[in-house]
Amino acid sequence: MASETSTKIEVQLELTEVETKLRQLLLDVAAYIDEQPTSKATAVEAPESLANEKIVLRWTGGWVRDKLLKVGSHDIDLAINKMTGEHFGLKLQEYLEIPGNAEKHGLIEKSDKTDKLSSRDKAKRVAPGLHKIEANPEKSKNLETATTNIMGIDLDLVNLRKETYNEISRNPQMEFGTAEEDAVRRDATVNAMFFNLHTCQVEDFTGQGFDDMAAKIIRTPLEPVQTFKDDPLRVLRLIRFASRLDYTIEPETEKAMANPEIQDVLKIKISRERVGIELEKMLKGPRPRMALELINRFGLYRTVFTDPTRELPAEPDTSLFQPAFEFVDSIVHGGSKTSVIADHLLRNADEQYLAWICATMIPWADAPTVPHQKPLQRPYFSAYLVAREGFKAPNKVCDVVAASLSSSEEIRNLVAQCARGLQRPDTINPLSDATARDTLGMAIRRWGSTWRTQVLFNLIYEVVLGNTSQEQLLRSYSSFLSHLAKLEILDADTFKPLLKGTDLAKALSIKPGPWMKDALDIVMAWQLREPSTTDPAEAIEAVKKARESDSELPQRLASHFLKLTIPPFFPQTKSTNTFEVSQKPALWKDPHNEFVLCLLGWSISALDRKAIEQNWHLLVPPTLKILDDTEAKSKARGCQLLSQLLLTLELGTERESDTPSSSSRFNSGFATQTSAAFLARTGYHEVFASTLWPLLTYIPSLTPEAESVTIFKYVYNPLSSLAVLSTTPDKRNKFLDKLMREGVLAPLSHFPTPSTYPSLARQILHQIGEIATLLEIETVKHLPSLIPLLTSIMHDPFILSHKELTLAAVVAMQALVQTCWPRIPAHRGAITLGLCVLKGRIDEEIGGEEKADEENRDWVLIRTIREELRDTAECLDAALSQSEVKDEWEMEKRELAEADGGLVGFFEEKAVE
Repeated sequence: MASETSTKIEVQLELTEVETKLRQLLLDVAAYIDEQPTSKATAVEAPESLANEKIVLRWTGGWVRDKLLKVGSHDIDLAINKMTGEHFGLKLQEYLEIPGNAEKHGLIEKSDKTDKLSSRDKAKRVAPGLHKIEANPEKSKNLETATTNIMGIDLDLVNLRKETYNEISRNPQMEFGTAEEDAVRRDATVNAMFFNLHTCQVEDFTGQGFDDMAAKIIRTPLEPVQTFKDDPLRVLRLIRFASRLDYTIEPETEKAMANPEIQDVLKIKISRERVGIELEKMLKGPRPRMALELINRFGLYRTVFTDPTRELPAEPDTSLFQPAFEFVDSIVHGGSKTSVIADHLLRNADEQYLAWICATMIPWADAPTVPHQKPLQRPYFSAYLVAREGFKAPNKVCDVVAASLSSSEEIRNLVAQCARGLQRPDTINPLSDATARDTLGMAIRRWGSTWRTQVLFNLIYEVVLGNTSQEQLLRSYSSFLSHLAKLEILDADTFKPLLKGTDLAKALSIKPGPWMKDALDIVMAWQLREPSTTDPAEAIEAVKKARESDSELPQRLASHFLKLTIPPFFPQTKSTNTFEVSQKPALWKDPHNEFVLCLLGWSISALDRKAIEQNWHLLVPPTLKILDDTEAKSKARGCQLLSQLLLTLELGTERESDTPSSSSRFNSGFATQTSAAFLARTGYHEVFASTLWPLLTYIPSLTPEAESVTIFKYVYNPLSSLAVLSTTPDKRNKFLDKLMREGVLAPLSHFPTPSTYPSLARQILHQIGEIATLLEIETVKHLPSLIPLLTSIMHDPFILSHKELTLAAVVAMQALVQTCWPRIPAHRGAITLGLCVLKGRIDEEIGGEEKADEENRDWVLIRTIREELRDTAECLDAALSQSEVKDEWEMEKRELAEADGGLVGFFEEKAVE
């Protein structure tokens, strides 16, 4: 090509073994092509003027530059003088398919396995795939190239070309050109040198490339403004080359790079993916600070770091850009003051790259958020959109930017509080200790795997903002990070929980559900506080034992459930439309939310008296809401929960049983007095009482017996506790009197007979003994009503068809005799008659057969009734034998025995048949 003139550089490039083999392969392919007749292999044909030329191959651009700089490269661009890259690539594959050629160049090792491969398969193994990359002039991607990988080298194939323009469009038309024409259309002179594979000489067709390399100058081969208009991305490419090579950009080129017109074209015309590629190469290169300095100097920040898809609500504060990247550079290359920060936050190349990304995003840190296209979604941070749309950052990078901003306030506050607490321990708040292992560890887990970059982002932000001195900030953040290292929680985000969700659900005896996620965080916080605990069984046991456990875990879990898990299911919203509220289904009643009531019950059981009082405002509203529900089973569940609450107050830290004995209640002493005062002071004694009393009116026939039984089964326990938790003995006795009247006598008096509703009557009769035990001798005032009630049941000729009711009546009578024995003589006739009549019926039922099927429930009940009846008779005998009527009683017993032989010994203490 005689028209081409170039400066031949007398430099011998030293090729690697692979490069030497590749050169020889490409020359052999060129010779193979020259020997073949011309064929139309692709849609693009070379001009006729080149038809008779032999193939000339050159390695171009960056590979030549790097070789001259003695820098290795695995990317080679091959320029072909008379055919397209795609055409040459096809010929390369064709050549390798010829038997023996792959082996000739040592590209396939000879073996039994490779001998079985076809020539085509061998060619594919040597050069796996040929990809054509189309040009896209609208985005200034003007070159069509083909690419393949061979011998571990990425090889781009392209023909020599020149650019021509028409009057209509500034997008260039690419045509076959000479080596000189190809050189001058390149982005920089140092990238425009060729290595001729045939002569092994370096060719500098611009006449400036070698000199500019020697002078360390970046300049464009042609006039820079036109060069950048042809491809605005070259502005960023030259910045990358300058920062990579540590070269100076020539003044005229600099001036053109700062041209607003060029920058507008770059912002609009160039695909943001290409911008992102260049930016990533800059920031991962050897001198990222220099690259950002050049971007800043040329006023390119708003061009590169923008969202071209929308108008953002504010402009970036570019005055923060330079301080940001200068500070990052000081950490990367800093001394002792920043060594702790660098050691913990910039551990590898990826974290250093993210640090530079943080610096670029700081000017957008305080920009307003952008509403999400979906109204219920969180709005976008402007910086996130700039990263996502401005330079097409990967999702990981975008997410780091968003996380750094969303956690910014928490990070900055926690660092400051931790540093302050370490410096002055007397300022630490025990309830929120920012130096505690669990506080810091859980924060790291919330921030996630990128917490280091998020912390660095906020350090950069605080430094450039300047509200606090840089020295103080470095001291605070270094102290924070050193403390994390001391506590061994730098990797807290990767700690494995001792318990899984299913383990926790099993320990709590609660069905698994959405509640587990946050509950496991509480377990993890406990795990962080107890680093010596490594056995999951210890955590499970602590949860199971709840209040009896020495561990703080149960109370932490209970507090979490009460504060965060349960309240959303019991909203305290007020509405003027009562009908609307009543029709709206309660969230806690949804079958899928059954776990809520279980968590509430477990929380109450896990808390001691003091904790119950501290969490009173969280415990009472849901309990009352359940009690106020219209369904009987809900009211019953509410009674259960209220009973748990009141028993804890009543018994203090003790846990006797769900139904404590009277002795434990009377002996609870100070705890009961304190709790009684608490209930009175808060007004909840009256609130609970007024809620519970109406439940005693839920009786047949207005309420089905089954529903009444459900309510009555659980309503007495909280009422009894309220009685015990009265502030004075007088108030307690009045409350118990009312309970006896309204809870026992009133409902039973509404029944035609107790046996009309036997299941409900039995539940009510069971309470006589409990109330009498609490009322003690004061019960005597109710004897005129109770004795006739119980004896009427005993007189009922069909009463044994309701054996459980019969048993309840006998046990109640026995309790009255034991409690009210001083006044029993006045009622001995009615009691004696009732006992005798019932004994006769039982004897008839048994029929003299002492042996019966022990598994027969009726027989077991009859025998139990007989034993309780005998015990009651013995109690009556004991009471009367020590009274003023003992003589009369002895005579009456003899008369009864004479009248009915079956009564012989019936009233004798410890009588044996």
